Amino acid sequence: MRYDTGWFKSSRSSTSSNACVEVRLTERVVSVRDSKDPQGGELSVGHVAWAAFLSTLN
Repeated sequence: MRYDTGWFKSSRSSTSSNACVEVRLTERVVSVRDSKDPQGGELSVGHVAWAAFLSTLN
């Protein structure tokens, strides 16, 4: 896995939607933030929790 990717727009976000989420992968955590308000804070979780969250989306 490539770490410290910088922020990227989620594949679930669309260009026509106002609901855009950005994700950043680091060695220790996965962080999520609102792309419209990048200074508004972020949610960070461990890789195991992130994988569990993603598994519920399928």
